[in-house]
Amino acid sequence: MVWIVLGIIIAFPLFSLTYYTMVRTSTPGFCASCHEIKFAYNTWKTSSHVNNGQGAVADCMDCHLPAPQDTWSFFYAKTFHGVKDVVAHFTGGGGDNYDNAVQREKAYASFKNNQCQKCHRNILHIPNKRGAMLAHRAVLYPLPGYDKKCVDCHRDLVHNERGYYDFKQYRLNPSLADI
Repeated sequence: MVWIVLGIIIAFPLFSLTYYTMVRTSTPGFCASCHEIKFAYNTWKTSSHVNNGQGAVADCMDCHLPAPQDTWSFFYAKTFHGVKDVVAHFTGGGGDNYDNAVQREKAYASFKNNQCQKCHRNILHIPNKRGAMLAHRAVLYPLPGYDKKCVDCHRDLVHNERGYYDFKQYRLNPSLADI
């Protein structure tokens, strides 16, 4: 009985601290706290993954990590990326040596289609867009040797430098122009 109580006394704070750390380090603001990532953060803020008609927001983790319900893969990937970024920051791999274009290509190479399909589920039924429907069908049901990734076509949605922040809430609504 003593071992059970001791286990609870040790495990509860350890679990709570781990959970708290994961939650606090899983926000775009935390990612942006590293100066190497500022470019990615600022270009994400101007993208359709933040500014869209549906009001949905895809955070860093939504695209760059496996789904949280795959707990082991999620924790492993989050820990690996975090340690890698901290080591790069303190060993000179960051700062002026950080090349956004190179890092973007590495990220695209590591993406799997199911990371996009966490949010984009109904991609075969796009009214009046037969070409998009056929392209999506080729991604979902590829012929042997013809595997495609979502980012093969959708490369320029996120992390593109823009000279302005095009926030949807400040756009002129054409239907209100005559009022």
